[in-house]
Amino acid sequence: MNQKSMAPSEQRSACPDFTEKQGQYLAFIWAYSVINARAPAERDMQRFFGVTAPSVHQMVLTLERERLIERKPARARSIKLLIDPNCLPVLQHRQTVITSVQRY
Repeated sequence: MNQKSMAPSEQRSACPDFTEKQGQYLAFIWAYSVINARAPAERDMQRFFGVTAPSVHQMVLTLERERLIERKPARARSIKLLIDPNCLPVLQHRQTVITSVQRY
C-alpha cells in the first residue's frame, strides 16, 4: 500500500523521527520552496529563525546527516527535502521579544 492510500494517522506513523527544532527547519524549507519556487539559502533561515550563520549551517549538516534533506555542497539554494511534507509540523513564526531595555 502506498502512502497516498493510507489514512493520515498511518502516514504520520511512517514519518521519520526528528526534534521539534529540526521539524521547524524542515517546515521552513518546505514552505519557502513552495512560496518562492526555489530552495532557501542558509541566510534566509538565519533571518527567519533569528540565529547565527554557524547555527543554521550546523542544522543543515545535521538534517543532511539524518537523511531528511540533501544538498550539493558549494552550490547555492540546493537543499531538497527528502521526506513527505505531510510529516512536517506547522511552521511557527518566531515572536519578537519586547524589552524595556534601551539600546545604546
